[in-house]
Amino acid sequence: MLDTILITLLIVAICILLLGIKVFFVKGGRFPSEHVSANKAMQKKGIGCAQSQDRDAQQKNRFSIGELEKTLNNSMN
Repeated sequence: MLDTILITLLIVAICILLLGIKVFFVKGGRFPSEHVSANKAMQKKGIGCAQSQDRDAQQKNRFSIGELEKTLNNSMN
């Protein structure tokens, strides 16, 4: 039982070390950004962050029917 736990911890430690080679051994190294908007391939396809797309969709559209009616009414008066 103890052997299994030690082997598991060793494997996990090796995986963390391999995943963080750039972070641990390169001066100023960081993990790459995994955010959708920072991914160049996603930007080329026009895919953005869900939060950003939601925020953009909820902003008031100045060309919506309601806004156009208000503009027309104001210009007629």
